[in-house]
Amino acid sequence: MLATTLRIFLALEVAFYATLAICYFNASPAVAALAALGGVLAGRLWMVALTYVYAGVFHSPAPRLSVPQALGMAFAEYAAFVAVFVLIAPFERQWMGEDRLKPAGGRPPLLLVNGYGCSRGAWWWLRRRLEAAGWTVATINLEPLYTSIDNYLEPLAQRIDAVLAQTGAPRLILVGHSMGGLVARAYLRRFGGGQVTKLVTLGTPHAGTQLARFGRGQNARQMEPGSAWLQALASAPLAVETVLIYSLHDSNVVPQSNLELAGATSLTVEGVGHLSMLFSKRVASVLLAALETPEIASAGWKLRRS
Repeated sequence: MLATTLRIFLALEVAFYATLAICYFNASPAVAALAALGGVLAGRLWMVALTYVYAGVFHSPAPRLSVPQALGMAFAEYAAFVAVFVLIAPFERQWMGEDRLKPAGGRPPLLLVNGYGCSRGAWWWLRRRLEAAGWTVATINLEPLYTSIDNYLEPLAQRIDAVLAQTGAPRLILVGHSMGGLVARAYLRRFGGGQVTKLVTLGTPHAGTQLARFGRGQNARQMEPGSAWLQALASAPLAVETVLIYSLHDSNVVPQSNLELAGATSLTVEGVGHLSMLFSKRVASVLLAALETPEIASAGWKLRRS
């Protein structure tokens, strides 16, 4: 379970930095605690910085950002990384609680599917925005973390059945972030769209990402550009209406042109990172428009048919 693993890792990391401060710098307990916090934050800063360096090497052509815009985007991505993996995911149950499902009204329920290395906790902020807009929202944890994407399909199918049974809705909308969008597409390829009315993906590497070469597990190998798994997925026609939402400056899917998918509707934003999509008011507005199909054309976002 990701939450338990992260709690253990954080505890060991804090103990390591605090021990270094006490043993080598004769720090007081208070100073050692601050050193441990600084070490944790510095480590995450280094990881985010490396992804941006790598993204800069493999980037697709995109509008140039000003220095303040670029720095703001990088800081937002770093803040999202810390929020998800240091604050929320280790204590997911406390942050998320149970899904607040209710009988279906005039709208289908939403099922949010998390990305690689994440849990349902990554949806904490965006779930609140969706519920405030009147949507019934369900989530799922994709486990284990490092396995074949195909191993997530049965659990997703079971979760869909459970959500439909609990809400009484005949169909639902799948919303997938990053790898979660690939899981949703693979589900639709295997089971069809009988229980799904629409798919919306956020920052999904539909043609893979170069960054996957550094990932662990079979799912990372499947997300490498040109993988046999991605080619097989691409050979299947889209089973339902599919809307892509992605940033032209995505920091994890590189090149960013791999975010595109033939036959889908694309809605793009600029100056937003990969994980910070889930905490972006702009992205939330685009998503809310995408969920209401008639509103997309009038929402003012950059739209095109891939």
